[in-house]
Amino acid sequence: MLIEFTVGNYLSFKDKKTLSMEATAIKDNPENVIETGKYRLLRSAVIYGANSSGKSNFIKALDTMNKLVTSSAKNNSTSDIDVIPFLLNIETENQPSYFEILFLIDGIRYRYGFEADNKIIHAEWLYECKSNSEKFLFIREKDSIEITSDFEEGKWIEEKTRDNALFLSIVDQFNGAISKKIMLWFERQRILSGLQHENEKALTFGILKDDDMKHMIKDFLSPLGLGFQDFELKDNKIITFHNKFDKLGNIIDKREFDLLKQESSGTNKLYDMAGNLIFGLKMGTLTVIDELDAKLHPLLTMAIVKLFNSPIHNPINAQLIFATHDTNLLNYGCFRRDQIFFTEKSSFESTDLYSLVEYIESDGKKVRNDRSFEKDYIAGRYGAIPFVGDFSKLTNNGQSSEN
Repeated sequence: MLIEFTVGNYLSFKDKKTLSMEATAIKDNPENVIETGKYRLLRSAVIYGANSSGKSNFIKALDTMNKLVTSSAKNNSTSDIDVIPFLLNIETENQPSYFEILFLIDGIRYRYGFEADNKIIHAEWLYECKSNSEKFLFIREKDSIEITSDFEEGKWIEEKTRDNALFLSIVDQFNGAISKKIMLWFERQRILSGLQHENEKALTFGILKDDDMKHMIKDFLSPLGLGFQDFELKDNKIITFHNKFDKLGNIIDKREFDLLKQESSGTNKLYDMAGNLIFGLKMGTLTVIDELDAKLHPLLTMAIVKLFNSPIHNPINAQLIFATHDTNLLNYGCFRRDQIFFTEKSSFESTDLYSLVEYIESDGKKVRNDRSFEKDYIAGRYGAIPFVGDFSKLTNNGQSSEN
């Protein structure tokens, strides 16, 4: 399970910013909290902010870290590293980007991170915490890698690690026990685009081809009221079945529709993403979605959120992080204050990330749980909204509003 993720000097993030999934001491929505050993973690988190404020960049940062970890060992010695620093400041444009993540595997907390530019890994580290004290397993500073006796799997692999490759990924290539389970944790993450969702349908297809698993897709889609009574995989296409009626409104037959050609874009999105959402819930892994609400009715977005927030429907403790503009979710009591995050650009074009629970209002007090979060957010009380300028010149065809 994810505890926190930190990114710095990457795209619009100049300074280090952290999204924490650790629950605070507030009493709101206790069912949204996972109790696991000494940790209290959130089942979900939502990110709001104006267009171009950095919501998508935060998710790109998670995706970039994931891809570098899982693919680093497969690249060759001349491959570039796909990172872009904050380019609007002379102090950061030539400095490495920073990524660090804290997570739990089998009750053990790991802290793993690295600094990289587009050519080399500048630093890399892995810490382990089994009880109360944290100890490092390895620390890398460019060409030097220090390994402890608790990470024997990394011995003699230092010289096999290229400047542009992550040491953790290389150790995994040699079947290291710790590196293997960390690699599996990263590989099980689902990081999705709510706009380019067509790329995600392969997993749904695979589940539907498995007779023992296809009921999970139907169990997920059936309660959402999408208009069809059933669907099946036929000739490598998804066919939906609609009732056909006579003049008196009696059901006389079924009509087949091609999902891709004859159903709505929202229905297609739900189908495309169904496999990944079910995978996350069934495997108890992290699912991250940019623009979750795109093409979806607010009630459908809320239904997905409630699945992850529910101890009944999410018994294996999967987690969901998503970016959205759907402020309706703030009005339905779906979230605790520590589950709501905002992104906002500074006057220097860098992104700030902060949660509602830590936001200090003008009177010096924190936000109360009886506030109308949606109303206050739209009114600009918490920041992170677009500044809309004066359209008078446009509406007056360039003439002064005084004319």
